[in-house]
Amino acid sequence: MDRRDFLRQSVFASGITLIPSFLKGMEFLSPDQLSGYKNVIIIQLSGGNDGLNSIIPISNDIYHSSRPDIAKKNNHTLKITDDLAFNSNLKAIKELYDLGEVSIINNVGYPNPNRSHFRSTDIWQTASDTNRYLSTGWIGRYLDANCQHPHQAIEVDTALSLALKGNRMNGIAVSNPNQLYQTTREPFFNNLVSTTNKEMLDEDNQGYLYKTMLETYSSASYIHETSKIFATDTDYPQSPFAQHLKTIADFIISGLKTRIFYSSLSGFDSHVNQLNSQDRLLGVYAEAISALVKDLKKNNRFKDTLILTFSEFGRRVKQNGSRGTDHGAANNVVIIGGALKKAGIYNELPNLSDLDHNGDIKYSVDFRSIYATILNHWLHVSDIPILNKDFRKLGFI
Repeated sequence: MDRRDFLRQSVFASGITLIPSFLKGMEFLSPDQLSGYKNVIIIQLSGGNDGLNSIIPISNDIYHSSRPDIAKKNNHTLKITDDLAFNSNLKAIKELYDLGEVSIINNVGYPNPNRSHFRSTDIWQTASDTNRYLSTGWIGRYLDANCQHPHQAIEVDTALSLALKGNRMNGIAVSNPNQLYQTTREPFFNNLVSTTNKEMLDEDNQGYLYKTMLETYSSASYIHETSKIFATDTDYPQSPFAQHLKTIADFIISGLKTRIFYSSLSGFDSHVNQLNSQDRLLGVYAEAISALVKDLKKNNRFKDTLILTFSEFGRRVKQNGSRGTDHGAANNVVIIGGALKKAGIYNELPNLSDLDHNGDIKYSVDFRSIYATILNHWLHVSDIPILNKDFRKLGFI
């Protein structure tokens, strides 16, 4: 049974009178509503992916002389221009690039870069300045300002990142909808739901806890019920990352009323013997993205989906003594979508003859400009209250 037939025989065909009380107010998206309902998938390559060995300045002599052991050779690359090439393990991304469905933004970073994984990840996830520490993430603040339900931002993982934590509302972390549902049906949760009253919700600290748990309870029900509507028959690789993207595709195509999805692929902290480990991870990433895009296209959802891939920082231009690279600064960001206004190479290539005092690439695009563009031009909300500043909008969408 396809998705449309399932919906005809489900709650939509009954005037939504069969929706249980815990789902009231939580809309499903009908097939007609799905068209034009834009969403964003954010993917973090955790550990600091080496952008120079991903999108390669293949004709740059400084690149080759700085990396005598780990620079990618022509036979391990896929040509974009005379000056630039994809790592050959990104073949699936190159195919999307050739279709005009990829935009590469070079030199993305922020002022006074921090080279700690934890702190730089916090900066990217909270959209803060280097010297400012925030307890809410930029997606969490998007939820606070624009959304009614936590499930409008979902991280497909076992734990929730800071990016999805707000003051009033947190997103939902779920790797298996059925498992989340069963967990929230255990006696502890059921007792909480049956005994919580308004006075308990009005308490300062405990009230926030009760409210969060009740929202998790109802969101788990909503996600569980909605995700039954569609199960993809597209073949995905068996990697955990690919299976997470498969879950996201099921959510999108089922009509889950979610605007932002978040996932990550870890292992990019390549200080030692970088080539094999990075190449393998880039292959895992590209093959999973290829399956996701194929799935979204087949179900007419690709044109309404934007996929943003970033890493918390790039790597040093010069290789270290262990055939790897150390923590760097600015990096490339990859945008994939079926409705890009500017595909291809968005801006200037990294200037390897003008590095900062650490030997790192200087940034020319603030990463928050990318967030501001997505919020303003794609999700159609005001970006300034969320990012706490007015950042330049870019033209990729």
